[in-house]
Amino acid sequence: MNNSRPCAINLKLLILTICFSALLLSSEMIFAQGENQEPFHIKYAGLDLYFTFFEGHLRQTYMLPDKNESINKTKPALLSGLEVALQCTGANRIDQNPTGGSPGNSLVFIKVVQQQTENGQEMIITQKDTLQHLLVESHYEFYKDIPVIRRFTVVENIGSTETGIEFVSSAMVNNIGMQGKKQPDEKLLVHYAQNTWRSEAQWKAEKAKDLGWYYNGEFYAGEVSLSSTGSMTTGSFLPMAAIEDTEMGTTWFWQIEHSGPWYWEMAGAKSTYLYLGGPEEKHHDAWKNLKPGEKYTSAPVAIGCIKGNFDNAVTELTKYRRRALVQPHIADKYCPVIFNDYMNCLDGNPTTAKELPLINVASKVGCEYFVIDAGWYGELNKGWWDEIGAWQPTKSRFPNGITEVMDSIKKRGMLPGLWLEIELAGINSPLKSKPDNWFFQQHGKRVIEGGRYFLDFRNPEVVKYCDSVVDRIVTQYGVQYLKKDYNCSAPFGTDYKAESTGQGMLQHIRANINWVDEIHKRHPNLVIENCSGGGMRTDYMMLSHHQIQSSSDQTNYKKYPSILVGSMAAVLPEQLAVWSYPLKTSDAAEASFNMVSAMLCRIHLSGQLDNLQPAALRQVVTGIEVYKDQIRKYIPQSTPFFPLGMPSITDETSAVALGLKHAEKQFISVWRLAGSGKVSLPVTCKKVSVLYPTDLGITAKSTNKGIDVIFPKTYMAVILEVTPEI
Repeated sequence: MNNSRPCAINLKLLILTICFSALLLSSEMIFAQGENQEPFHIKYAGLDLYFTFFEGHLRQTYMLPDKNESINKTKPALLSGLEVALQCTGANRIDQNPTGGSPGNSLVFIKVVQQQTENGQEMIITQKDTLQHLLVESHYEFYKDIPVIRRFTVVENIGSTETGIEFVSSAMVNNIGMQGKKQPDEKLLVHYAQNTWRSEAQWKAEKAKDLGWYYNGEFYAGEVSLSSTGSMTTGSFLPMAAIEDTEMGTTWFWQIEHSGPWYWEMAGAKSTYLYLGGPEEKHHDAWKNLKPGEKYTSAPVAIGCIKGNFDNAVTELTKYRRRALVQPHIADKYCPVIFNDYMNCLDGNPTTAKELPLINVASKVGCEYFVIDAGWYGELNKGWWDEIGAWQPTKSRFPNGITEVMDSIKKRGMLPGLWLEIELAGINSPLKSKPDNWFFQQHGKRVIEGGRYFLDFRNPEVVKYCDSVVDRIVTQYGVQYLKKDYNCSAPFGTDYKAESTGQGMLQHIRANINWVDEIHKRHPNLVIENCSGGGMRTDYMMLSHHQIQSSSDQTNYKKYPSILVGSMAAVLPEQLAVWSYPLKTSDAAEASFNMVSAMLCRIHLSGQLDNLQPAALRQVVTGIEVYKDQIRKYIPQSTPFFPLGMPSITDETSAVALGLKHAEKQFISVWRLAGSGKVSLPVTCKKVSVLYPTDLGITAKSTNKGIDVIFPKTYMAVILEVTPEI
C-alpha cells in the first residue's frame, strides 16, 4: 500500500456508489451474486462503508466519516478486509489472528438487501460457505442522524452434519489509521478503561505501539487486545473503547453489548483490522456445536466513526444508547432521588429501630425512594453471606414485620425498595437441597465461588422460584424499587446440557435477561437497578433492560469524582447512580462535595443523615432542591463532556471536572482536591454563575481563555451554570 498518494474514485465507483438516502423508498436487493462485483460504498447518517471483492469474496475495506473526497487505496487480499471473521473446527486456519480463520476468509458472497426500520435502516449481507454448509448473515442497523451502527452476525447450519464454531466476529472494522502519511502504530491513540472494584472507569489513552502492536507493513507483529472472562462483564475493563487517528482527526469507537465474556483485538500486517466479539473458544471456552437447521447469533456490538476526538465519540454513543437501547420507563422522566441505607450508613445491618429515623429524615430532605439494602433477610448478630436464597425478612431485625418499615416509607411519601442478590444462593441456604440442575455445574460438580452457588436461569424451575420471590416482595411489601446485586463471578460457566462452559453461560445470560423482561411486563412501574459489587457488570446488555446502574462501592468521597467522570462515558447520565454519603462528622464543605458528585446524574443518597450537623444537613437539603428544580429535567436529554479530560483515582492533587450539555443549558461540576485553589477550565462561554453551593465562598468568572473557579480551601466542589457562546 502507498500511504502517501491518495487515489481519486473512478467513474465505475461513482456509478456504483450506494447511498442509503436513495434507498429509503425501497426494500429491494442492492445486488446479488453473479452480477458485476465492483467496489461500492454505503452512505448513511454521516458514515461511509466501503466494500470491494477479492477473487469473488466480499471485503469490507473502510468505515470512515462522510464527505471523503478521496481515500488511500488498499488492495484487497486473502487475509485483509474480512467482512466476517469465522473459524470452524477442522477447517484450515491460515494465520494465527482472526483474519486467518476459515471459512471467514473464503465466504462466497450471495446478496445484500436493505429495509427501512423505525429508527433508520437495516442492511443484511448474506454469504455462504459451501464446505461447512453455513449461511452467514451480517446485520447492520443504522440510525437517523447518529454515526453509529449496531452489528451482529447470524450463522445458520444449512447442511446435514454438525459444525463446531470456535469464533465468529460480531463486527470487523478494517484499515483503521491507513489514511494519511504517518505509520498507524505511531499515530493511533487507543482509549480504554480499566474497571476494578472501587476503582471503576479509569480511562487511559496510549499509543498502539506502547500497547504492544507494531506496524511494519510485512508481517504480523503483536496486537492490542482486551477481554473479559467470567460472569462479571466489567471486572477488569469496560466493554467499550476508541481508537483515534491523531494525524487525520478521525476516531473509531465501539461498545460490546454483552453481559458476559467478550473480546476485541486490533492488529494487522499490511493493513489493520479490529475484531469485536462475544464469547469464543480460545479465551472463554465457548465452543459452539451448531446442529443442522440451527442458528447461532453473536453478541451485538455498536461501532461508529467520526471526525473528532474521544469527547465527540461519547456524545454519539450517548445519543445511540438513548435511541437504540434504553427501554422507556416512567421513572426516567423525572430522575427521582433515591435514599439507600447501605453506603457509610447501615452497611448491611438494618433493623426497624435504625430504619425509622433514617426514613423520617430522608423524607424531610426530599427523597422519593427509600431502599433497604443488604441484610434484611439475615438473623441479627449472625453472618448471612453464605445463607442467602430464601429472601424472607427476619423477626430479629423487624419484630413487627418488615411491613411496618415499608408502611413508614409510604406514609412519608416515598416508594419502598429492597436489595436482592437473586442470581446467587448461599451454600448454607435452604436452596442447597435443590437438584443440581438448579445451579452452574462443571464436570458434574456445582460451581462454588465465595460461598455461593450460581442459579441457572435456563431451568424453568429456577425462573419460577425467582418469579415467586419478586412477586411476593412487590405485592406483599409494596416494593417499587429492586436493587439487583451480584457479588461473585463464575470463572467459566456451566457445561451442564451445553457443549462448553462458555456456551452454557451464554444461554444462561440470555435466559436471565428474558426473565428481567418478564418481570417488567408483570410490574411495569418497578425500577430495577443493576449492581454488581458496584460497577462490575456495567454493560449495555444489562442496561438496556435495567433502569439504573450502580457506579461503585467506593467509600471515600474524595476518590469518587474520578469514578463518576469516567463512568459518564460508559453510562447514560439518567441511568448512572452515584453515592452521596455525608457522615455525622461532615461540615458544610464535605456535605456539598458529596452532593456535587451525584447531581449531574442520579442521586443515591446515604450516610448518617439522622446525625448530621445542621450546616451539613442544610447543604443536603439545598442540593436536592437545586437538583429537583434546576437540573434533573435536563439530564435525560443531555450529553456529557470532559473539560479537564479523564482523571485518575491515584491523582490526589489535580482538579476534576465534568460537564453536561443540553440544547438549553450547560452545567459543569468542578472538584478541587489537594491542589491549587484556582481551577481554570478551557470552556469559553457568554456567562457563568455558581449554581451550588452559593454560600461557601466559591467564585467563578469568565475569561478570554475560559472559566476560572476559585475555591477558598481544599476538597471543595461546585456546580456551575454556563451560558455558551452562540
